[in-house]
Amino acid sequence: MSLLKRALHAQATVWAVAGAALLVAPGWVVENLLRQPPLGESAWVRMLGAQSIGLSMLMVMVARRLKDLWWWAWAFELVSVSLALISVLNAAFGLAPGKSAVPWWLLAAGSLILAMAILWGLARAAQENPP
Repeated sequence: MSLLKRALHAQATVWAVAGAALLVAPGWVVENLLRQPPLGESAWVRMLGAQSIGLSMLMVMVARRLKDLWWWAWAFELVSVSLALISVLNAAFGLAPGKSAVPWWLLAAGSLILAMAILWGLARAAQENPP
């Protein structure tokens, strides 16, 4: 269980920091960090930031009650794998000509690393405390 707990706390930290950045400075994150075209409307990016912070809070809540709720971490696994897949597809096929794919590959790699950590933690948790 300790591995899953550490993975959830690590991912919660990443989601909270990313969410706060998107909430506070969506234009800077999208245009400078991700090197995407300027935003016309940043409200949807701010909403994503708020949702990221909320998701990180749920991760911490599950981590604190891990003995009873460890299997809830599958929801976070789904989000991590989906984010990695979307990032890979965007980097490979969705960018405008001349746009750098590096930020998208880095996002995919980071998401995949966090997904693997949670998956490994889930496997260990299932052995220690079967559903």
